[in-house]
Amino acid sequence: MHSVGGECDLGSPDRHYRKVQISARAEYAVRALLALAANDPTTSTAQALADEQGLPRKFLEAILSDLRRGGLVRSQRGAEGGYRLARPADAIAIGEVLRVVDGPLAGVRGERPEAAVYNGAAQNLQTVWVAVRAAVRNVLDEVTLADVLSGNFPSHVSEMVAAPGAWAPR
Repeated sequence: MHSVGGECDLGSPDRHYRKVQISARAEYAVRALLALAANDPTTSTAQALADEQGLPRKFLEAILSDLRRGGLVRSQRGAEGGYRLARPADAIAIGEVLRVVDGPLAGVRGERPEAAVYNGAAQNLQTVWVAVRAAVRNVLDEVTLADVLSGNFPSHVSEMVAAPGAWAPR
């Protein structure tokens, strides 16, 4: 998995700086869909997408298969065959892509945050985990492929990345 903001070595003194994890599978899926959106309505082969984005073709083919089953891409056979978006780029949120290839956006020990139950001093910790999921959704479910292609993000996202320290690791 790749981490947002850089790698984290769990054996290092900085191991407590774990970051939100975006898998290679999810990143590759978004990159492939962005390439399809940029070429819309033309179809693109898996090889062309892999070459353009520098992705392993076999891994990408498996991802495209998941995206097809998830209703995000359509495939076409034949001489003009390849893949294209199943819906307009402004109707596909990044969060939907991540859910199709990796499942839920946030979890606690592999469970949904609302399933985490704590006692004693930690009894209110579940609220924090649900808030983390809500914050992640607030970005990933509000940003579409079209937003990323154009660089015109929803105002709340633009404000977040413009905030002091947004680009600095902590």
